[in-house]
Order: sequence, then structure tokens, then C-alpha cells
Amino acid sequence: MDKEKLDILKRNFELRNMEVKCFEILEDVKSEILNIISLDSSIGIGHSATLQRMNITEELLGRGNIIFDMELAKDKEECKILKRKALLTDWYITGSNAISVDGRIINIDHSGNRVAAINYGPDKVIIVVGINKIVDTWQKGIERVKNKACPLNAKRAGFNPPCVALNKCVDCTSEERVCNSLSIIEGQAVKGRIKIFIVNDNVGF
Repeated sequence: MDKEKLDILKRNFELRNMEVKCFEILEDVKSEILNIISLDSSIGIGHSATLQRMNITEELLGRGNIIFDMELAKDKEECKILKRKALLTDWYITGSNAISVDGRIINIDHSGNRVAAINYGPDKVIIVVGINKIVDTWQKGIERVKNKACPLNAKRAGFNPPCVALNKCVDCTSEERVCNSLSIIEGQAVKGRIKIFIVNDNVGF
């Protein structure tokens, strides 16, 4: 991504009370996360291919943080409990389906726990995204989420709505639909609550 467009993106997010920081590789992002989050902090983890690649849950657990990550659940009931507990943490770390140069964060969820946590609950939120998630406008963000991220995420989760075969959204009413909760964050009441870490790589869906 060219520097001029990135500068515009950063300025637009800062005007909306959200911080943006850029990194060359995911290891640098991980180092920053481990540096700014204290050892006594509780942390919720949003389901994310980017975070899985970073191995951030294991790193935080290994040093003694309290972690609520649905991927650690033994069954559906424990998964539900972990999702709820993640809403009341000091920090929440997640990926995003898209961020726009005009200063918006766009996500679609299956159960809604991730968009809920990003919007309200945890004291601080870190969103890790690759440059492949950057779009020009929030409208383009919705288009990307529905036609690229959702089919890939549905397939990864073992669901089979029509978009998996068609590679595009058809606004289905399938019981296996994964795009149930759409969130567009346009700003923050608490300055700096949301931190967006952009890595100069194509990561996640």
C-alpha cells in the first residue's frame, strides 16, 4: 500500500478517536502486544486466522495472562461461556474483515460475540489486519466481507451456505449462514480505546 493512502487512512481513524500503527511483519505486532499488555491483564481473543498465525493465545498464556479464547473450549457450552467472559476483559484482541481508508472498521459475525466485544465491553481493543483487508470506503468493505471473507470463513468453520460454492453472497437464509451480525464502527467515544495494528503482509481472509 502506498504511503500517501496509508497516511490518509491513519488521519481519518485518528479523527475518529482510533489509533493506527504500522508494522512490517507479524512478529513485530506480537512483540508490541506483549509489550503493552501487562501480565496481570485479562484478555479476550476474537476468532481470527491472523491471530492463529501469530500464536498469540499461547504466548499470552505462557507468560501467565488470563485468557478467554473460544478456541480453547472443550465443547459448545464451554465455548459459550468463554465468549461471554471475553466481553468483560481488560483487553480484547481480534482481527477484522475490513478497514477502510475513510476510517471505518467493517465486520460480519456468525454469533455476534466478536462485533459485540469490539463495540463495547473490554477496556481496550487491538485489531490486527494485513494490508489485504484495506479498502477505500466502508461500502467496499461490506462488499469485501460478503463476497470474500464470509465464504472463506464459512468453509474454514465447516459450514456450507451457498456462498461457499458460489464464491459470492446471495443473501441466503440458509441455516448454515455465517454472516448474521454486520458492524460498521465509525468512531469511538473513548479516545484510543481501539488500536489498529496494520501489518505489511497479506494475512487472514
